[in-house]
Amino acid sequence: MNLSSLFSKRSTWIAAAAAGTALLLALTVLISNVHTPDQAQSRGEKALDAVAAAQADFKTSRGTYGTYWQSGGDRSLGEVRPIQASGVDDLLSISCADGWVAAARTGNEIFLRSSVDSATARAGAAEIRRPECITPEAVDAMLGDLGRIDRSPAPGTSPERPAGDSLYRPSYHITPERDWMNDPQRPFFLNGLWHYYYLYNADYPEGNGTEWYHLTSTDLVTWKDEDVAIQKYKNGLGDIETGSAVVDHNNTAGFGKDAVISVLTQQDQGVQRQSLFYSTDGGFTFSSYDGNPVMENPGAEHWRDPKIVRDEANGQWLMILAEGHKLGMYTSKDLKSWQYASGFERSGLGILECPDLFQMDVDGDPAKRTWVLAASANGSEEGRTTGVAYWTGDWDGTTFTPAEEKHQWMDAGSDFYAAVSWNDPRLTEGQQMQSRQVLGWINNWDYARKLPTADWHGGMDSIVRDIRLKTVDGRPTLTSAPSRSLARLEGEPSSSGPQTITREGTDGLPSLEGGAYRLDMTVEQPDSGRGGQDVPEALLQFASDDSIFATVGYNFKDGAAFVSREQPPAADAHLGPLFTDRRTASVPARNGTVDLTVFVDHSSIEVFVNGGEQTLTSLVFPKSNERALKLVSGGGNLTLRNLTYTPLSSTR
Repeated sequence: MNLSSLFSKRSTWIAAAAAGTALLLALTVLISNVHTPDQAQSRGEKALDAVAAAQADFKTSRGTYGTYWQSGGDRSLGEVRPIQASGVDDLLSISCADGWVAAARTGNEIFLRSSVDSATARAGAAEIRRPECITPEAVDAMLGDLGRIDRSPAPGTSPERPAGDSLYRPSYHITPERDWMNDPQRPFFLNGLWHYYYLYNADYPEGNGTEWYHLTSTDLVTWKDEDVAIQKYKNGLGDIETGSAVVDHNNTAGFGKDAVISVLTQQDQGVQRQSLFYSTDGGFTFSSYDGNPVMENPGAEHWRDPKIVRDEANGQWLMILAEGHKLGMYTSKDLKSWQYASGFERSGLGILECPDLFQMDVDGDPAKRTWVLAASANGSEEGRTTGVAYWTGDWDGTTFTPAEEKHQWMDAGSDFYAAVSWNDPRLTEGQQMQSRQVLGWINNWDYARKLPTADWHGGMDSIVRDIRLKTVDGRPTLTSAPSRSLARLEGEPSSSGPQTITREGTDGLPSLEGGAYRLDMTVEQPDSGRGGQDVPEALLQFASDDSIFATVGYNFKDGAAFVSREQPPAADAHLGPLFTDRRTASVPARNGTVDLTVFVDHSSIEVFVNGGEQTLTSLVFPKSNERALKLVSGGGNLTLRNLTYTPLSSTR
C-alpha cells in the first residue's frame, strides 16, 4: 500500500468517525429535549410551585394577586419573588381580585393549577377548580395564548357554499343577503351573545339613508340574522348613521341596569346631530330618547360618528367625535348631557371619521400600559389610500397627548376602513389589556358604489382579528393576527416544500378546492443572494381561467410586502386607476426569511406579514370559479421553505 492510499483511507476513517460523533451529539441533544410524560409533569409542577409561592408573597406584599407571562413580556408577579421556571417552554398566570390560575407548557403538554386547587391538572384531561372571578372563557384564552387551539368544527358551517351563491359572494365574511352595507358598529357581549350592527340601506341604489342591521353570535365566527334594530326616519331627525352601543351596567342613564344605550349620528337636510336610543330587551329593539338630540350641532359641517368609551378611572363616559380635521373629546356622567373637554387636531389626513380610543399594554407589560387613539383617514399625501391611522399616548381624563406626532396605519391595503375594536368582558383585566379584537369594512369610497356584485352592494366586513401592542423598530405598534376562533372553519391542510422558486415557477403547489381558503408560506432568500444586485421578489399569483387577477409579493431588497390586482373582468366594471395601484408595507425580513399568511374568500384577500407586523386587505375579482396558484421569482432563485393550503368552511 503506498502512502497516498494510506492517507486517503485514514482521512476516510477520520471523516467517518467525526460524522459518527456529530450524529451521536445530535441524538444526545434531541433526546435531552424530549420529555417523557412524567418528566413533563414534573417540570410543569415545579414551575407552578414557583408561581404559587410568588402569588402568596405578592398577595402579602401588594394586597392583590399578580400576573406573569414568560414569553409575553409580563413579569409583574416576579417583582416580589423571582420565578424560576427554566424547565418549561412557557408559563402564564392570570389573576383577579379573589385568586389566580396558572398554566405551564412543556412540549405539547399544558399543566394547570389555581389558588383554590393545589393539585396539578393536565389540560384537556381534567377540569381545574378556579376562583369564581375567573371565567371558563378566561382560562380558554390563557390556554390559547400557550398554543392550544380549538379546531372543532363550528356549528352550522359547511365545506361548501350554498348552491346558487354568486361568483363574488364570500363564504365566511359578513355581507348582507341583499342591498347595501357599510360602517361596522362595535360589538358588545350581553346575556351569552355577541351583538353586532352594521349600516344598512334597504333602498339602495334608488333611495338614501342607512339604519342599524343586527347580527348575533356566540363565537364571533358564525352569525344569526336578527334584522333591523334601529330604523331610519322614525323620529324626525333623519337616518341612522355611525355611533356606538354600550351596556349601561350601573344604570347611569336611567333606563335600567344593563340597558343597551346607543349614541349615534342622525343627519337631516345635511345637519349632523347626536341622538340616543335605548334598548331594554338586550339590544334587539331600540326606542328613541324623548330628549333627542342629546347633542345639537354647533354649526359644523362634519360632526359625526360618536365613539363611547367607559373611562372608569375618572368615573365618566367619554365620547370621541369626528369633526373634520379634529377629534373632539366630550365627557358625561349619564350619556345624555355632554361637556366638551378637548380636541385632537391633525392636518394632512383628510376628513377624519369613525374614531376609537382604548388602552393596551405594550409588549404585554402592565408597567407599559398606554392609550391608543385611532380614526379612519385619507393617506393620499403619503402615497396611500384611505385607511385607519392611530397614535399611542396618554389620556388624563380631559386630554389625549400623543407619544409622538407621527401616526401609524393599522392596515396597508386599499380596503380596510371604519374599523371598530373591542374586548371580551369575560376575560380578566390583564387579558383585556394584552389583546383585543378588531374588524373593518373591506371597501374603498373611491369605488365603493361600482363593485360588480349584483346581488348585494357595499363590500363586506373583514375577518375578526386579534391585535396586540408590540415594540416594532423601537415604537409601540399594533400587530394583527387572524382570530384563533377561525381555526374552527379549517378543513384538512396540505403542504409543499422545501423547494426552489424560479422565474419559471414552482411545481407541486396544492390544488385549490374553491375560493375560500388560508395559505401559510415561508420564503427564504439564500445566503448567496443577500447583498447582491439581482435581489428577487417572491410573487404568489392568484389566477382564474389562466388570467392573474391578484398578486401577493415580497421584495427582499426593499424589505416590503405588497399586493397588486387587476380590474374586474366585466367590460363595464372598471373601478378606476386607484384600484390597480400596488399597495406596499415595509416589513424587514427576519434572517433572510419572510412569513406570509393569506386569507382568501372569493372576492377578498387579507395578508398578514411576519406574524401580523403589517397587514394588507384588498377586494379582488377573478374571472370565474376556476382558481389556481402560481409561485414565481421576480429575480434570482428563492427557497420556499413551506406552503400550507387549508380550505375554509362556509358560515352561510
